[in-house]
Amino acid sequence: MTIRSVLVANRGEIAVRVIRAAKALGMRTVQVHSAADADMLAVKLADEAVNIGPPAPKKSYLNIEAVIAAAKATGVDAVHPGYGFLSENGDFADAVVNAGLIFIGPSGDAIRLLGDKVAARKVAAKAGVPTVPGSDGRLDDLDAAKKVVEKTGFPVMIKAAAGGGGRGIRIVNSIAELENQFPQASAEAAAAFGDGGLYMEKVITKARHVEVQILGDGENFVHCFERECSLQRRRQKVWEEAPSFLLPADVREKLCASAVALAREVKYRGAGTVEYLYDEDAQEFYFIEVNTRIQVEHPVTEMITGIDLVQEMIKVCGGATLSVKQDDIKVHGHAIECRINAEDPAKGFMPAPGLVTTLKVPEGEGIRFDTMLYEGYTVPPFYDSLLGKLIVWAETRDACLARLKTALEGLVVEGVPTTIPLHLALATDDHVRRGDFHTRFLEPWLESDFATAGDKKAEVA
Repeated sequence: MTIRSVLVANRGEIAVRVIRAAKALGMRTVQVHSAADADMLAVKLADEAVNIGPPAPKKSYLNIEAVIAAAKATGVDAVHPGYGFLSENGDFADAVVNAGLIFIGPSGDAIRLLGDKVAARKVAAKAGVPTVPGSDGRLDDLDAAKKVVEKTGFPVMIKAAAGGGGRGIRIVNSIAELENQFPQASAEAAAAFGDGGLYMEKVITKARHVEVQILGDGENFVHCFERECSLQRRRQKVWEEAPSFLLPADVREKLCASAVALAREVKYRGAGTVEYLYDEDAQEFYFIEVNTRIQVEHPVTEMITGIDLVQEMIKVCGGATLSVKQDDIKVHGHAIECRINAEDPAKGFMPAPGLVTTLKVPEGEGIRFDTMLYEGYTVPPFYDSLLGKLIVWAETRDACLARLKTALEGLVVEGVPTTIPLHLALATDDHVRRGDFHTRFLEPWLESDFATAGDKKAEVA
């Protein structure tokens, strides 16, 4: 079936991104929205818009019946889920297909298989991908958890089998902590994901978070190299780069090949990301999970490869063969993405919705700003605080950091506080410039270096 029209089942900057990709392919676009999002940019850009419910996500963006009804009423051929919301919901993918439409993503079965972290670990092991030492499957009870730590030692990480986005994770350092945290983690997982299943992994001290972008059409599979995503706050990514600048060439080759092997194992279709922890001292990598959707940080991969990942996933899910072969995909230069959120770094990153009174976007070679913003737009209080992503490319990482600083200084968003000051501080920090950081670097840095810098600025003012 040829895709001629697409419904975007999401909001914010990713909805804008999908609409622009679909329009570039000559497709009609339909944007669903909640009552709170009637004036968002994606609604203005789409050919048609449909109100699917009240502001609460459960009554709008997470309402499968409402989304399917809108798709049928507008006569679209396909549904793109973006990221978040229903993007990794196998039942939603099935509902789209059962309605006679194309789901722009992998099959419902693939989403369920790879979305269950325990099952995904088994798939990875079958494909020959190294996994973090830990439980072989779901942990039935506390006694089973204690047997795992007899082999791995402490610290260990308790993780929700059905979790995602860094949620539902607890690190324990002793038997007493394990006894206390295990039942709490199970209850928390059940409340958040409807599944109280847990598993455990050994904590890799000072690990780096490296992920590989994959593309597949169900028969052909490629990687688009890797991204460095170690700068995280509360296990949420803040800043991403491509490629990962400290990977030895032989490790990069093995890492990317393992991601393709996993994609081939499940006959993957669409765009996806295989995430790893990398032990820099041992030069070993370990599989974490698969994200069966487009990632927030996909633009840095696009900038270094020249591949439009969103267009590619639309085409292959419509039945086309991958337009690129592995030998065609090369790395050119370096790219960095900064997530710009409506949060105040000086006040504990408290979300701050409100009216955007001024918006000035930097322009020039190697600068891209993926956003949902326009002057006069009111950021609603009901959703994620991400306003946009500033992406910068240059021939080298040093040149990219210099261009990023200039671009951040030229990006003006007034009316709501943003995380621009945080990224300016990171762009000029010696540790960051050297690449001397890991997944647990940012939070102590925020309490020391960033806080000190803020105090100095206040004194000057």
